[in-house]
Amino acid sequence: MFDVIGDIHGCYDEFEQLTKKLGYSWHESYPVHPENRKLAFVGDLTDRGPHSLKVIEIVSKLVKKDRAYYTPGNHCDKLYRYFLGRKVQETHGLETTVAEIKALNKDQYASIRSSFMELYENAPLYLLLDQQKLVIAHAGIRSDYIGRTDKKVKTFVLYGDITGEKNPDGTPVRRDWAKKHSNNQSFIVYGHTPVKKPRLINETINIDTGCVFGGTLTAFRYPEKETVSVASKQPFVPEKFRTFDD
Repeated sequence: MFDVIGDIHGCYDEFEQLTKKLGYSWHESYPVHPENRKLAFVGDLTDRGPHSLKVIEIVSKLVKKDRAYYTPGNHCDKLYRYFLGRKVQETHGLETTVAEIKALNKDQYASIRSSFMELYENAPLYLLLDQQKLVIAHAGIRSDYIGRTDKKVKTFVLYGDITGEKNPDGTPVRRDWAKKHSNNQSFIVYGHTPVKKPRLINETINIDTGCVFGGTLTAFRYPEKETVSVASKQPFVPEKFRTFDD
């Protein structure tokens, strides 16, 4: 039994509220379910929101204690490269996480860097749960890619089905892969592209409901196949949400 959490992006308060709504107790300073349900995260834990480092700490602790599963998103990948000392642009939300990092003392920095590096390096590119009946991939995954981890698949999982073109706002143009998806063996849960409400189509569901842009934070309960959401505390930015003609 799993509760899959959409893109948190540093929205720690909403994450705590959502887990409590799902029946998790925080008596041990992290969420534990009385029926031993496990949390799973679609990636993009950080950036843009107010408490990225607190989210890293909790998710790292949960995964270490075998109480949750995690797979990285593109923002996680970028933060990993930042911690490696690679040259990355502190834009598109990373600047908020870096501001938090720069406010730490030396020991605090070493601790959060170590926690995140371990979390990222031990994470699979995507999650295969319940004998592959449940697949969790940050931006989704084509059925013929399941089982592969090559560069082409990594690009798809982290960024979606990108065309190489750019929208007027600089964001990449992405094909609507879910509309053409057909796979009765696996149910795919993903995020990455903010939508105003969970988008269920062809045995896939997008649960990035734009919490950091003032939407909601959503969980997908499996095997029930139900969604549970809490309202965001962030300002609403309507242009950040994508609409689909289903």
